[in-house]
Amino acid sequence: MEAFAGPSATKASRSQLTPTRLYASLTECGKGRIVGGPGPTEGMLNWAADAIGGRPMSVQALHGDQGPWRLRVAIRGRREHAVLRSVTPRIDTAMIATGAAALEIAESHGLTAPRLLAKDLDGRDAGAPATLETFLDGSTVWPSTVSSARLHTAGAALARVHAIALEPLPDLPCRPRPIAVDDFARDRREGRRPTTPLLRTADELIQAMSRPRGATVFVHGDVWPGNLPWIGDTTCALIDWKTAGVGDPGVDIGELRKQMAITYGPDATGGIVRGWEEASGRPVNDVAYWDAVAALNTPTDLGVVTTRRDAFLRAAVERLN
Repeated sequence: MEAFAGPSATKASRSQLTPTRLYASLTECGKGRIVGGPGPTEGMLNWAADAIGGRPMSVQALHGDQGPWRLRVAIRGRREHAVLRSVTPRIDTAMIATGAAALEIAESHGLTAPRLLAKDLDGRDAGAPATLETFLDGSTVWPSTVSSARLHTAGAALARVHAIALEPLPDLPCRPRPIAVDDFARDRREGRRPTTPLLRTADELIQAMSRPRGATVFVHGDVWPGNLPWIGDTTCALIDWKTAGVGDPGVDIGELRKQMAITYGPDATGGIVRGWEEASGRPVNDVAYWDAVAALNTPTDLGVVTTRRDAFLRAAVERLN
């Protein structure tokens, strides 16, 4: 069994909008509409203890009072850490299965990501679908200003994921957009959510275009600062693979560009593309299309960052036109 990594840095608790805090509402989109929920059951903890070889000494919820949960375990006199994932009001059975399948692909290709320790996808032993994975040491707190080197490294990390050619699988389906469990553009189109002239114009433009076609690759599906923990200053990992799948590299690239533009401004996007292109040895295609798709798959009102989202989307529309 792979040794667990040590504890990570906690997220920033400052009152201002840090990158991590700023995206708490944006990234969760439809995955967190219901709040609250119990901790892991005794059956889950017993299953995890059998898989780890040691009884959890403490359990920490990593998403408010919901799972996933960080387990601290004593194994052969050492304190180790693991992450237990199971069904919660914001995570369904399909996401648990997708996360497990994605971690298996990540390990088989040597990606910097957690390692799957155990899975019980039918819940026969744990009492509910559950997985157990290593806990990565690292910090998800991004600085108040971001360097081109960090953006370059993030782009290169995505390129390593996208180097894996993959056809759709039952637990890793085709992802036509980031966080594909949500479709905010369709919700607005069908009148379930309010819209704006910009969002409507951009959606009509995307709907009139054919989706770029090419070989499908492995995609993470939810690339934001909170899912890119840094190990030191030069290495970033990818965690939380529950909306992974296969698709165009632009699914991830556009999402991270959107996240950086909203956090740091429009100049904090080019480094991602350069890092990806240098690592992959080929150009990024259809950047404006995927920028627009990422921006459209957000709630209509993002509070104080709505204007930055709109500026990012408007720039993509202008390039598409």
